Amino acid sequence: MTHPLVPHILEIAAPVAAPLGLEVVAVVFHTNQSPPVLRIDIRNLQQDTSLNDCERMTHALEAALDAAAEDLPDSYILEVSSPGISRWLSTDREFVSFKGFPVIVTTTEPINGHQSFAGQLIRRDEEAVYLSQKGRAIAIPRAVLHTVELSDRQP
Repeated sequence: MTHPLVPHILEIAAPVAAPLGLEVVAVVFHTNQSPPVLRIDIRNLQQDTSLNDCERMTHALEAALDAAAEDLPDSYILEVSSPGISRWLSTDREFVSFKGFPVIVTTTEPINGHQSFAGQLIRRDEEAVYLSQKGRAIAIPRAVLHTVELSDRQP
C-alpha cells in the first residue's frame, strides 16, 4: 500500500527534478524503518543516470522538503537513486520509450493457462499491452495486468 504522503512528495519532487533534466519515476516511503526512509528514483532524460544526477537531486530536493517539513516526520533518511534497467514500466512515456525492448508481463489471473509472458514490447493502449512472441503479436488485457518489467534476456 502506498504511503499517504507519497502523492504530496511527488508534487514537491517533480518540479525540482525538471530543471535538472531529470524525471521522478518512483517515490516510496518506508515508515516501518527507524528512522523512516524516503526513496526517490530518478531518471536522466538525456543520458544514463549518474551518481552526479543523484547528488544534484538530493541537494535540490532537501531544500524543497525542508520547506514542507510540517508534513514530514521529524527525522527520516532521504535516498535518491536510479531504478536501473531492470524495472517495471508504468507510465505512457515508458511504454513508448521501451517499444521493442524485451519485457516480462505477469497477470493476476491465468490467460490460456499462463500468468507470465516474455516478448518484445509492441505498445500499450486502453485495452491491452501488446507483445511480439517469435513474430506473433499477443494482447494481454489491462484488466488482468499485474506487472510489465524490462528484461535483460531476449524472448
